[in-house]
Amino acid sequence: MRIRAVHQAELTALQDIERAAGVWFREIGMAEIADDEPPPVAELARYARSGLAWVAADGEDRPVAYLVAERVDGNLHVEQVTVRPESARRGVGRALLDHAAGRARSEGAAALTLTTFTEVPWNAPYYVRCGFRPLAERELTPGLREIRRAEAAHGLDRWPRCCMRREV
Repeated sequence: MRIRAVHQAELTALQDIERAAGVWFREIGMAEIADDEPPPVAELARYARSGLAWVAADGEDRPVAYLVAERVDGNLHVEQVTVRPESARRGVGRALLDHAAGRARSEGAAALTLTTFTEVPWNAPYYVRCGFRPLAERELTPGLREIRRAEAAHGLDRWPRCCMRREV
């Protein structure tokens, strides 16, 4: 796998990766998450233009996973990381997270942050294995609080969620 910046022509491929990964959520009774539409192309393009969108590409340079991030309260916030099911459990997601951590470090950020489901095995438990820790409510920055408010408004709080942080 090679980690590289996403190309504008690949934005719909990122949506396809997101849709394919929905199968995992469907299998654990979270069909609403599986059926949720991926980010619109315009939103993905914004990440790409900001230089905060990367893909893991296979040997033929086709994206099999992606990560998009944004700057939130002085840290790099992982907005989404998704791996095609057939490429899962091979370290691809971790490689993308490590790449984002390197970018955060190079920008002088102290940490990567993200929000995730606490009880989904490939979410919070996985991120703990990747060096993240759950944040207590008192540790949330204003930007993370706003992200959580938006997630709740979108209905994601139907399932337990948390904010997490990984020092870089």
